[in-house]
Amino acid sequence: MAHRRTTRRALTALVGVAALSFTAACGGGGSNTSSSSGGSQQGADSRGPITFVTGKDNSGVWPPTIDKWNKAHPNEKVTLKEQSDNADQQHDDIVQHMQAKDASYDIVTVDVIWTPEFAAKGWLVPLEGKFALDTSKLLKAPVTAATYNGKLYAAPFASDGGMLYYRKDLVPNPPKTLDEMWKMCDIAKKNNMDCYAGQFAKYEGLTVNATEAINTFGGKVVDDKGKAAVDSPEARKGLQMLADHYKNGDIPKQGITYQEEQGRQSFEAGKLLFLRNWPYVYSLASTEASSKVKGKFAVAPLPGVSGPGASTLGGHSEAISVYSKHKATAFDFLKFIEEDAQQKFFMEKGSLAPVVEAIYSDPALVKKAPYLPTLLTSIQNAVPRPVTPFYPSVTKAIQDNSYAAMKGEKSVDQAVKDMQSAIQSASQG
Repeated sequence: MAHRRTTRRALTALVGVAALSFTAACGGGGSNTSSSSGGSQQGADSRGPITFVTGKDNSGVWPPTIDKWNKAHPNEKVTLKEQSDNADQQHDDIVQHMQAKDASYDIVTVDVIWTPEFAAKGWLVPLEGKFALDTSKLLKAPVTAATYNGKLYAAPFASDGGMLYYRKDLVPNPPKTLDEMWKMCDIAKKNNMDCYAGQFAKYEGLTVNATEAINTFGGKVVDDKGKAAVDSPEARKGLQMLADHYKNGDIPKQGITYQEEQGRQSFEAGKLLFLRNWPYVYSLASTEASSKVKGKFAVAPLPGVSGPGASTLGGHSEAISVYSKHKATAFDFLKFIEEDAQQKFFMEKGSLAPVVEAIYSDPALVKKAPYLPTLLTSIQNAVPRPVTPFYPSVTKAIQDNSYAAMKGEKSVDQAVKDMQSAIQSASQG
């Protein structure tokens, strides 16, 4: 269930905090960043008790991890502060404490989409110089997601990626390309099933699915500098694919209302041939008493144009607040949670996808979680959601226009143009 918790946090819609986040990102970001450059070095060599702030720990991984640290560091104890399990509330809480320059928030857990906003405001300590983090053993995609303007601002601790769940009793060999998958929808029709579902309701999950389609066809929502770049033939192809297959029924009509759980429930009920979802589904579909697909399904990488598609990256990282008075201790704790022992524990206890690449080939873990090799392929091909300090406005633009295009309320061409215009307006403050 930990995967569900992590995913739900990562995918909870941020539209409700758009105004707050937009203000935080726009309000004199340049001056704040420069004024805090000295702050990021204050307490650089100082050690002592710190507070670790994270969302509600439904998986139970943090108390034993912190106990292990505290026993080895009695003079540098870590205190756990749990937030709610709602991503909007977690985000708001961090913003409020950072705006107040609260020194009690030493380490904060950041969703992969929050890093650019918080870094642009100068709230996070760059992990360079004395705080340089060795990322050589880590997966590239989570490291990229924790990087802003060429600097690493957070330590990835758990990743995530989308996978294709399929009925192996009906599809012996999973599709490797999108064309192969859509052709297999005939199998669904012969068995009176729906063919394909993802997360297409108008919420953060639609941003995930729409950007996967755009990225898979070679498009981008924003460029490397965070500027709108979605008005392209490649982006149109990705969005057109979703619109076409919704119109022809390959994506069922009710699929436009699906979030993660509705798709999972349909798949487990035996009503769906293919499902794009996160790793948490694997355990539930294998063990829940109500699941009709036990032993009948498998997972594969999301199909692309000519090979694996571009999953949207999920996950969380840990960042040091510039206002922390004991940054040396905070940095050592970041390194501690990157160690293999802790990463394996997160996987075994909480089903959190490791950020250490070698763990995905650990025989004991693969035996317990057979989806790990597929998940590794997913993360290796993953693309972060648009890296921008203005993310809440950008995700709203993606959701509004992708939804309208799939429903046929706008042409794909108009939806892409409107998306481009909205993202440009957001980035201009």
